[in-house]
Amino acid sequence: MPAALVPIELPEWAWQRPEVREALRKREMGAVFRRVQQYGGVSQTRIATAVAMTQARVNEVINGRREITRLDVFERIADGLNMPDGARHLLGLAAARDAASGGRAFDLAAFPEVVRVYATQASASEDIKQLAMSARRLDILAVRGLGLVGLNDSLLRSSLARPEGQQAPQVRVLLLDPESPALAVRAAEIGESAESLAGGVKLAEARLRELSSVCDLRVYRYRMQPTWRVIRLDGTMFVSAFDAGWEGHESAIYKVMEAPQGPLYRGFRRMFEAMVETGIRTI
Repeated sequence: MPAALVPIELPEWAWQRPEVREALRKREMGAVFRRVQQYGGVSQTRIATAVAMTQARVNEVINGRREITRLDVFERIADGLNMPDGARHLLGLAAARDAASGGRAFDLAAFPEVVRVYATQASASEDIKQLAMSARRLDILAVRGLGLVGLNDSLLRSSLARPEGQQAPQVRVLLLDPESPALAVRAAEIGESAESLAGGVKLAEARLRELSSVCDLRVYRYRMQPTWRVIRLDGTMFVSAFDAGWEGHESAIYKVMEAPQGPLYRGFRRMFEAMVETGIRTI
């Protein structure tokens, strides 16, 4: 693998282009590399050298034959392309350190609990399903939860009813209170009516009630503005974010493993427990 040379310098306006920002937000690094070629006038070989990859690997990424998911590789690409902080944030990375301090914004080895990054829920679904089938405890923080547990073809619904002789899981689900002011705000953010979004929450609750006889199920309503979407499967969490521009399943998903000194897993678990304590139980 070649050693990185001087990072590639793109004009500031290039990072502000809508197609570049969209590619960064979706972590479509092939599209990012193509725009770097277009706006920077550089070859695949030059990109490969800057981001410490082989030219063949860069070609595979550009042509969609290889997907980048590892956080340390995203960091290396951001450094090699000399991304400004705004572009790094769209990619889900911390801001770069001041030039005087040198190095990356953080050393991935110091955060062993982040083991993988997926572009969207679709790319994480098989991993999530596999873990869910044997998990003893499932904790879910969502807005309405239809895509996770509320419909027959939802991501996690089939894993809640276990075969005869296998212990049923303990399941806790947090959904946004349909009567809360936060629901109207969220509905406006995603271009949906508050009535429609509230109806989705109530439908999810009704469908979850059907599962109360096959697993140890508790459902709660919370009233705060949705920020995080969390799926906890025993000692593994899949964490994504809600924002005005996208829903939780469209966000990048971080796979976080429980670690002795890991702040992320412990912090999200503590947040979930606090929301359960202050939530209104409906099932």
